Amino acid sequence: MENLQSIKQRYGIIGHSPLLDRALNTAVRVASTDLSTLITGESGVGKEVFSKIIHGLSARKHQKFIAINCGAIPEGTINSELFGHEKGAFTGAVGDRKGYFETYDGGTIFLDEIGELPLDTQAYLLRVLESGEFIRVGSSNVLKTNVRIIAATNVNLAENIKRSKFREDLFYRLNSVTIQVPALRERPEDIYMLFRRFTVDFSEKYRTPPIQLDDNAIHLLQQYAWPGNIRELKNVAEKVSVMTEERMIGYEKLIDIVPTLGERNLPVASKDKGNFDGSGFQEREILYKVLFDMKKDLTDLKGLIFEIIRNNDLQVKDINQLKTLEDINHLSNVSNPNESFHEKPFVTPLPSKMGNEYSLDENFQDMSTTKPFILQPNMTNRPSNFGNAEVMDESLRMDDQEKILILKALKKFKGRRKEAALELGISERTLYRKIKQYDLE
Repeated sequence: MENLQSIKQRYGIIGHSPLLDRALNTAVRVASTDLSTLITGESGVGKEVFSKIIHGLSARKHQKFIAINCGAIPEGTINSELFGHEKGAFTGAVGDRKGYFETYDGGTIFLDEIGELPLDTQAYLLRVLESGEFIRVGSSNVLKTNVRIIAATNVNLAENIKRSKFREDLFYRLNSVTIQVPALRERPEDIYMLFRRFTVDFSEKYRTPPIQLDDNAIHLLQQYAWPGNIRELKNVAEKVSVMTEERMIGYEKLIDIVPTLGERNLPVASKDKGNFDGSGFQEREILYKVLFDMKKDLTDLKGLIFEIIRNNDLQVKDINQLKTLEDINHLSNVSNPNESFHEKPFVTPLPSKMGNEYSLDENFQDMSTTKPFILQPNMTNRPSNFGNAEVMDESLRMDDQEKILILKALKKFKGRRKEAALELGISERTLYRKIKQYDLE
């Protein structure tokens, strides 16, 4: 069995991403069998290359191979294309015709965009998979074929099953082995390698020196979402190769040639894309972490305040009843009604007993001029009528909180970005971009 590196060289595959190597390993292992294989992944990731690898490493490698785009064949003629037809079966059928399953008997058929097959064609295909039998259009004779079927899709077939657009029995018959081909944004370490390969090819084609990128331009390529995957990257490489006389391209020049690279393209959940959206929701993860930390801090603070009030049997006005600035200033022990509530710290007055109730002593003086007291726990164990209150004077903007969290992580690890990124739960590349965004250098 060939090793992965020789397979990559043989089929022109570039990259060292673990996700890519995992998909290749699965293809190599399944090649020696006759199991039906389903290749999943977004459009432009190279699913057809994987079908050729499976065929080329199988016992059928000396037989014929054909790749068929099911979405490119009209619905009215696809049955004839796949299974053939008899003379007179329909208008224009002037003679007998063999279909792909008859012509490529003993070989491999790659059915790309299998989700586009009409439902009646799906039923015929299911019979081929189960028994190897098919019938030409307009005929009653059962024919046999021995082909290996490899299918591919860029849509969520399970979702299509729910919409009655794909047969469930066919899905399970095709899905003996699944190979998930990663999207380009899931293998950022391979992006510049691919770009260099494409620019070298185009330099030979157009007889010009190959394009080179500086570090900022490389970072721009790596942070772009690449919705068109490798196909889009190849188009960008060709455009850059022919649209400038410069051979060393920087960030600004690259943006000028390909403005779409500056788009944010943040991930958005979409049920139509199924499981092929990727998992790198790093922007969203750091925001969630900020929110969860804020919630935990507020919960701890509320618990501390409630415990103090409950253990000391303090009587505090409900915050909803504090309608005027004078009430707030009174509770804050601020003598000047026009003085801001936040300019002087909140002072808790000693409880004075009035009958059987505890209340705030209106004549209580500033704690700064009197002897401090110690709160004693469990004075009466009587519940307080303290109302729900939350007073926050800090900024709650997402970017402010994110900036604070990054600064704390950098300070904690003394500027070591790798450890700070690990603590924040994001990639080092994302942390690098955030540091530049917030000018934290």
